[in-house]
Amino acid sequence: MPPADIADCREKRRKKTMQRDGIFAGDNPFEIARCWLAEAEASEINDPNAVALATVDPTGLPNVRMVLLKEIAEDGFVFYTNYESAKGKELGENGRAAMVLHWKSLRRQIRIRGPVVREAGERADAYYASRSLKSRLGAWASEQSRPLDSRATLMAKVAKVTAQKGTNPPRPPFWGGFRIEPVEIEFWADGAFRLHDRFVWRCSAPGETWSVQRLNP
Repeated sequence: MPPADIADCREKRRKKTMQRDGIFAGDNPFEIARCWLAEAEASEINDPNAVALATVDPTGLPNVRMVLLKEIAEDGFVFYTNYESAKGKELGENGRAAMVLHWKSLRRQIRIRGPVVREAGERADAYYASRSLKSRLGAWASEQSRPLDSRATLMAKVAKVTAQKGTNPPRPPFWGGFRIEPVEIEFWADGAFRLHDRFVWRCSAPGETWSVQRLNP
């Protein structure tokens, strides 16, 4: 067999071993992620959109906390916060983050890594307006992540903000969204005897062509 034909056969075998079907099928990782989240919304008891968000402080020390994912857009994963909070400052200084969604009911998880940009325009305004009035007023009142001497102080500030802002407060200039534009997305599903299924999607930069690879469990 000519070398070219041998190489072609090897490539076909490689593609066959890489074949993705079932819950991993698809050519767009954002669509796969949206499908998984939709399934989790039907099975998870609380907050199927909860994600662990990891950032890094100026000394290089990692920080992780739970936040709520509000949108899986065509180009990224969007959540909202106070820009002056610890995570807001770390994201502003470092410009990169990672997050993981984990669903016990489905025995699946998705890991995301990539650069971060602010979501501070009309989409942020629309999401802020969709929140309950008390949540909107709370965003104005809370100096997130900074020291607080008592809950009474916080509630007094909420009352003051309520009197000042009324029933239709605008989005605070220090509050908005962040969008992780991933360069890596890994889909993981539990397997018997810890022989899990893992596929990682990678691209050289946001918006570039994806490559997909199966990983050992």
